Amino acid sequence: MNHALIDNSDLPLVLIGGTLCNARLWQPLIARLNVPAVICITLVRDESAQAASRRLLETLPPRFLLVGFSLGAIVALQMVADAPGRLAGLALLSVNPLPDSPENAVTRREAVQAARKQSHGSWLSSTLWRNYVAPTNLGNQALHDLLCLMAEETESETFARQTEIAISRGDNRGALSRFTGPVLILSGEHDPICTPEHHRLAAASAASATWITLSRAGHFLVLEAADCAAVPLRKWIKECLKCD
Repeated sequence: MNHALIDNSDLPLVLIGGTLCNARLWQPLIARLNVPAVICITLVRDESAQAASRRLLETLPPRFLLVGFSLGAIVALQMVADAPGRLAGLALLSVNPLPDSPENAVTRREAVQAARKQSHGSWLSSTLWRNYVAPTNLGNQALHDLLCLMAEETESETFARQTEIAISRGDNRGALSRFTGPVLILSGEHDPICTPEHHRLAAASAASATWITLSRAGHFLVLEAADCAAVPLRKWIKECLKCD
């Protein structure tokens, strides 16, 4: 489907990806959004959401539209806490707004070591794939191979840093409740990682959030349902441009 151009030249769209992801994550969605100003960010340098937020805010334009997926949504929430006035709008995709349980730290760090030994792609295929997509997408070989490719393209040190972001994340729902720009929350119906309860908590924290659940999609709704995800995202972009 060809969508009309939305001119966001004055408000670039900033897309922050998740763990073991890179810019490949966003390409189907970008094609459908049809906006000229897009910045794709891969989290590679920082070991906390606070550090990632500070670094990104130093380099990003004065004002922008912010979309975060999974781990990227955690960093996006930190950016809302640190500089709400820089954001013309916020979209959280596959988000868990809660701090990580302390007992998860050991398991998470052990996963980094296991992935290093096996290769990231093989490890993802054997451990995460079935939790990443909806049951109807388990036979999608192209999607499987793309997720494994992004994992292979992620260095072990980067995966370790991303894991530390997940472990050390805070609770920024208070900042989200004070944010006055348009907020969109997208979830996959079949996501055991960022569950309906996680998204309900995020939506309840935002004063006027729009929360949409995509059927037949799981955690990786960005790739599983790019056509469906693009519709509310385009509407959100237009709302942000109108309100700014």
